[in-house]
Amino acid sequence: MKTVNSSMTVGALTKQAGVKIDTIRYYERHGLLPKPPRTNTGYRIFTPASVERLRFIKQAQALGFTLNEVKQLLALRLSPGVTCTDVRNRAQAKLAEIQQKIDTLHAMKRALQQFVSACAADGPASECSFLANLHQRSLR
Repeated sequence: MKTVNSSMTVGALTKQAGVKIDTIRYYERHGLLPKPPRTNTGYRIFTPASVERLRFIKQAQALGFTLNEVKQLLALRLSPGVTCTDVRNRAQAKLAEIQQKIDTLHAMKRALQQFVSACAADGPASECSFLANLHQRSLR
């Protein structure tokens, strides 16, 4: 529920940021989201900045950044002397990591396609060329 000073409860935060309460608690425990102040009755009070931060975290995750990397990105915004070039270098490193994963997946796909193509799909599993190829590769 929103109040007049644009603060919100955790329920309102979950709706606006599109995350679950457990996600908010997890981020708080791991320092991705600052622990908010509490009312006299113990309710946590969040601000629009919390919504923006949660959306930033989710967007960075969608781009392949781990939570540890997201934490580092968040810290960069507040670090004196850090330049846009520093941030760009991190983004380029993530891009290179993603490209390496893509290359690995393509190699896996090619190998699997070869195994599938070689498989006659006939006879008992004990004579399956797919399984034989896997077994032979495991001996290397």
